[in-house]
Amino acid sequence: MQVIVETLNILDNQLADTKKEVLLQWLSLVGPAILLVILFIFLEVKPFQVSDPYSINVLSLQGDPVKGEGIFQMNCAGCHLSPMNSQVGPSLERISQHKSDLAIIKQVVSGETPPMPQFQPNAQEMADLLIYLKQI
Repeated sequence: MQVIVETLNILDNQLADTKKEVLLQWLSLVGPAILLVILFIFLEVKPFQVSDPYSINVLSLQGDPVKGEGIFQMNCAGCHLSPMNSQVGPSLERISQHKSDLAIIKQVVSGETPPMPQFQPNAQEMADLLIYLKQI
């Protein structure tokens, strides 16, 4: 009987060691990826985000929110009625909390989300519009 108990204890320890070994192997493979994801989230880094020259130019400029509001009223308010009450398009209130500056620029100039038309403001106009959108 003693031999059976000792044999079961040895098998139990071997299984525990095998489980530990498998877990360590899994962590060595997946662990670095998990750490990178956590780092990207913590630092708010957008991996593989490449900016085009237009966006880089827009982001280098100082925007004027008063001019941006005028651009919004002339080009956006028809669908986004006002910052707080949307009509055809979604509300743009706190849009900068949901989208990065680059994502906002891309949305405005691409027209990839129908029925939003493609809009090609010059870099200064886009900087003005961007600073206005960040305030609403």
